[in-house]
Amino acid sequence: MQLSEIDLSDIEGFWTEPMAVREAAFETLRREDPIRFFPELGTEYLAAGPGYYALTKHADIVAASRQADLFQSGAGTNIPDLPPEFNEFFGSMINMDDPRHARLRKLVSAGFTPRMLQRNMEDVDAAAKTTVHRLQEAGPGCDFVTACAAWLPVKIICDMMGIPESQHEFVFDMTNIILSQGDPEFVPEGQNPLEAFLGAGAALAGLIDDIAGQADGSDGDTLTHALVNAEIDGDKLTREEIQSFFVLLCAAGNETTRNSISWGLTYLTANPEQKELLQSDLDTHMPGAVEEIVRHASPVIHFRRTVTQDGARLGDTVFNEGDKVVLFYGSGNRDDAVFDNPYAFDITRDNTNHIGFGGPGPHFCLGAHLARRQINVLYKELLSQMPDIHAVGEPDRLRSSFINGMKHLECAW
Repeated sequence: MQLSEIDLSDIEGFWTEPMAVREAAFETLRREDPIRFFPELGTEYLAAGPGYYALTKHADIVAASRQADLFQSGAGTNIPDLPPEFNEFFGSMINMDDPRHARLRKLVSAGFTPRMLQRNMEDVDAAAKTTVHRLQEAGPGCDFVTACAAWLPVKIICDMMGIPESQHEFVFDMTNIILSQGDPEFVPEGQNPLEAFLGAGAALAGLIDDIAGQADGSDGDTLTHALVNAEIDGDKLTREEIQSFFVLLCAAGNETTRNSISWGLTYLTANPEQKELLQSDLDTHMPGAVEEIVRHASPVIHFRRTVTQDGARLGDTVFNEGDKVVLFYGSGNRDDAVFDNPYAFDITRDNTNHIGFGGPGPHFCLGAHLARRQINVLYKELLSQMPDIHAVGEPDRLRSSFINGMKHLECAW
């Protein structure tokens, strides 16, 4: 592709193109202009911002991630400038810098006790078996996303937090709205997307408020009980911080794992020799398969950082204070300077440096271990019980420049 043809700000145009077109565009950017400036496009509901620099090479994304003092998150991790209250409510610690980020992450981490983590691992095993049984009952020709991939992470998160099963579908629906970026399947044409996001966030906050109220002062082994009672040097999480973290957990923990699982079936279907290798020894090859699925899927397309001082530099590019830089993780995960034959799906490759869980530094994904566990256990169960399962046709993709989402995928076995 020609540089002049590429507009990463065009959601209706560029981000609805076939994956091959998008990958060709990012290959051109990495080769010819790896830190390219793009203007921002306004919408009916949001004014155009000042523009941003797109980081498309692995080395630049890693460098920006490690220098959190120069490339900060507190002004927001989405490209548009949104009110600080909006950023903090929907992004929690993702949209914070130290020392606030370190404080909140430390308090939240205190809730993940060894006992709770062990129980979570056991819950994942049981939930994976239930999920595969649920898929079998749906029958060939069903939607793999809604019958399987989306159901497992929602169940795990809700069970962790003590959300009753009657509310699981509600949580799923609300997170679809929050991360839809206005996709018309989830936010009808003519409805203000920002109002829809706020409404869905408020609904989730109300739900966890009720659960936290019941947990406060009572015995229990849910994550909500742990968060309500977590304390370090007399410091505790506020009600608003618990609400915000729950919204983040539902969105980040649900959508990213869901989309990795969904894309995994398409990759294994398109690469039968890799599927055959995986099935030849699930215990040996599954860890590598999980990392390759996440690298290929790169479920979060980008996060933004904001430059904190004049003269900050990446390579030959010098930035000014307030400049936006946007880290495109999927592009970095296809950088041939780091990955041999990067477009190939190879479960035996060395994926030590992939950035599917974000770059290194303080914002590396807090839930990476749990996500890996869910993908691993589900695919072991799936390929053991239904070894010939495969995707049918092309996936129905989410219209988004932020989440590499899949809405629907027909499967058969």
